[in-house]
Amino acid sequence: MSVTTSPDLAALRNRIDELDRELLRVLAERLQVCHEVARIKEQSDTPVIQPTRVRDVVTSRRQWAIDAGVDPDFAEQVMRVLLAETHRIEVAGRRPDAAPGKSASHEGSRSDLDTVATRIDHVVVAVDDLPNATSLFTERLGFHPSTGSHGTGIAVLDAGGVTVVLVGPEAGPDVAQHLATHGPGIHHIAIEVLNAGYARRGLAGGDAPLLTDVVVDADGHEQFFTVRDPATGVQIGFISRTGHRVGVATANVLEAFRNPSAL
Repeated sequence: MSVTTSPDLAALRNRIDELDRELLRVLAERLQVCHEVARIKEQSDTPVIQPTRVRDVVTSRRQWAIDAGVDPDFAEQVMRVLLAETHRIEVAGRRPDAAPGKSASHEGSRSDLDTVATRIDHVVVAVDDLPNATSLFTERLGFHPSTGSHGTGIAVLDAGGVTVVLVGPEAGPDVAQHLATHGPGIHHIAIEVLNAGYARRGLAGGDAPLLTDVVVDADGHEQFFTVRDPATGVQIGFISRTGHRVGVATANVLEAFRNPSAL
């Protein structure tokens, strides 16, 4: 059945297309400037990474985002992706080998997950000793405890745009049982998707080993999980952030431990 698009919606979509084209033009210009910066650094033997400059960029762009009415966490996420690419450009420019060609063989055959998957949102690790495990990340690796209440036996740790969730046996009997059966290690990797319902339907149609339906928490996180894979010992979670921009949904994290078939 065909879907009729209203003239107003069509006009707005055309405007989005124009803005995206302009956005990519600006990105191309910015990256070209980064190529020029890389050449100057190489000639002057200046280090590629400038930590003070990175901190200044992240801090100032967060304020610019606030001034523009854009969520600063979202703006920082975008800037970190851009900073990573500019760093790659600078380092790649010093390599003696030519860049490999890009294959577009998969462009016409994108799966449902290809359509909606965006990034790894967080990684959940089951640990026997939560205090000691937390100290590794906070005291030796430079992570920081996330703000907010996450419940007993759970530590949510952030560093830049990376989030690791540690879950100890104090979190509940299901976690304790998982640890007794499988020992410590990665429990699941959470992939951010644009729409959890769409992703789940697509995976179910492909006979993926799904464990849960879509679980929705009070903050609007929509999440579902696969069954623990015996070959890798890992589950995959899929999360869609459809509510307020807040941290990890620890209630949903524990849901992945509750079903006995996950063990």
